[in-house]
Amino acid sequence: MNPLDQHSYFFDEGIRFGCRHCGACCTGAPGLVRIDAAEIAAVAGYLGLPEHRVVDVYLDPWQNGHRIKEATDGRCLFFEAGCRVYPVRPRQCRTFPFWFANLRSEARWEIIRRQCPGIGTGRRYTKAEILDILTPYN
Repeated sequence: MNPLDQHSYFFDEGIRFGCRHCGACCTGAPGLVRIDAAEIAAVAGYLGLPEHRVVDVYLDPWQNGHRIKEATDGRCLFFEAGCRVYPVRPRQCRTFPFWFANLRSEARWEIIRRQCPGIGTGRRYTKAEILDILTPYN
């Protein structure tokens, strides 16, 4: 059982979300998107590039791994009129908007909701599903 299940949250009744592929989370203010070795391999395979080429062109070293580079305007280098690697995007991207920082409070969630047109649409994620998404980051 997930120890987070013992608490009450503003999302106890779930949250609707359906990615609109709008790029709001991929563009704008600078951010940091981590990418691990397995994700690099998946991106390389999807793009038909050697892994070292993906690392050289799209990634920067960060801590014990890599992060995705950003263009000068703050957008992810994989975002060009849509995510070029959407089917194999890193876990951090796949789990947006269900990030711990976004779910810390209802006030923070409201800020994210105003930025992301997919929040409030799509399928309803249950509290259990949301907590399962969060667990690897705890």
